[in-house]
Amino acid sequence: MGDMGQAIAKPSWSSRLLERRRLATGTFELHLSRPTGFDFKAGQYITLRIGDAAREYSLVGAPQARSLAILVRRIPGGRITTHLDRVATGTELFFDGPDGHFTYRGGERPVVMVATGTGIAPLIAMIRAGARPDVLLHGVRTPEELYYREECRKAARGYVPCLSGDATPGDQAFSGHVTRFIETRLDPLEADFYLAGRMAMIHAVMGIVDTRFPSSRVYTEAFF
Repeated sequence: MGDMGQAIAKPSWSSRLLERRRLATGTFELHLSRPTGFDFKAGQYITLRIGDAAREYSLVGAPQARSLAILVRRIPGGRITTHLDRVATGTELFFDGPDGHFTYRGGERPVVMVATGTGIAPLIAMIRAGARPDVLLHGVRTPEELYYREECRKAARGYVPCLSGDATPGDQAFSGHVTRFIETRLDPLEADFYLAGRMAMIHAVMGIVDTRFPSSRVYTEAFF
């Protein structure tokens, strides 16, 4: 989900910035006022528009929340992320949506949720809406990037942070990528997989699922 610079239509909704909450270096959560009549499903996204630029953000909050929340990682030189990192509380913001079909289906199969980086956002929305995954993997480089760690730990029956950078025993994390954990530690099962993050991770996990977890279903949301 990258910044875009083409001509765009008038946004559908007007909101105001209520709060900026820092989660890690260069990453923060924005809380926006919720326009009257705006409804969405957990896992969907909005398209935030700044002038003639636009960027898609998954909504982090539950559908019943009074305000809206998005997770933002500042991109060096990124027009929209730089603006969102500096804009004052109370500033009017414009967006359209909601869009997307990456929503929680439920059912009787075990649920395996896998995210990398800020791809955790739509999965957090699903958790806040009541989903309780059997396994939740979050792959990042450092412990600082494990946004919502305690919330994930409480919600999932099995929460495994995966650190691709240097990990220590005190981090209580798997040392390696999420793909490595799925290949070597996850017992074969027939499950519903929810994958959100970089396209390379999604492609890799889909290949592993085809081989080790036949008859499983896979739902995806790519964060470029």
